[in-house]
Amino acid sequence: MAHKFVIEQNKAGEYVAKFKHNAETIFWTEGYASKASAKNAIESILKNGPAAPVEEG
Repeated sequence: MAHKFVIEQNKAGEYVAKFKHNAETIFWTEGYASKASAKNAIESILKNGPAAPVEEG
């Protein structure tokens, strides 16, 4: 599958959830102190993202 979420640690030791297409990072979350918090961020995106409105500036 080409699209996936990946949880990685950044240089500060925080966990970051990244959404990737092949090897390219499309977007990422803020850093979290625990891996569980990064997983919760992914769950929130999957739950709330499909219904989120699109705003243009």
